[in-house]
Amino acid sequence: MGLDGMEIFAIAAVVGLFIVVLKQFGIWEPLSLEDDDSNDSDLELSMVRHQPEGLEQLQAQTQFTRKELQSLYRGFKNECPSGLVDEETFKSIYSQFFPQGDATTYAHFLFNAFDMDRNGSIRFEDFVLGLSVLLRGSVTEKLRWAFNLYDINKDGYITKEEMLAIMTSIYDMMGRYTLPSVRDDSPFEHVEKFFQKMDRNRDGVVTIDEFIETCQKDENIMASMQLFENVI
Repeated sequence: MGLDGMEIFAIAAVVGLFIVVLKQFGIWEPLSLEDDDSNDSDLELSMVRHQPEGLEQLQAQTQFTRKELQSLYRGFKNECPSGLVDEETFKSIYSQFFPQGDATTYAHFLFNAFDMDRNGSIRFEDFVLGLSVLLRGSVTEKLRWAFNLYDINKDGYITKEEMLAIMTSIYDMMGRYTLPSVRDDSPFEHVEKFFQKMDRNRDGVVTIDEFIETCQKDENIMASMQLFENVI
């Protein structure tokens, strides 16, 4: 995989690598379209630590139908009876799908992108809102979500160090096992090239406008953003 391939993969990975979480939750198969008038319809459980928001509110906030939300919630509660996912569980999920690499750091970064209120756990609301953007959102919404992942300290800018940290975590997780193999210095070379392309005013940081504009002008990145629109 050359530099161009790594550049495209770095953006597509935000969507693509999240699919392993869907598989773990049993949500990879097409969502059920059967009528369901059970208690799941109002997203309430009596024995959970966290009670999710009402179905109508989540339907208004996402691109999912009522029945799709019911199916998503069933899969989520089966794997997470407490209604919450902590970071160690998230890391464990990724390690199962990438046993030959080290997924710890990438899982940490992705967990932080989903943990919107920074309380150390992912609620069903966090899960489904992020999933809606990644699978049903506009290109701009997906790119904003990707920017949030790369913006590790959440200060509104991406530094070269942050981009290198994300790329290295992806490489540690699976880059060594790509064919042809990726050299040890490939993440650094990729970041040097990609950061120069994005940092249009040469001020040493990438703003969200620079990030979105650069990605939208790259046909390959735009194509990668459409890959998973019909997953569920």
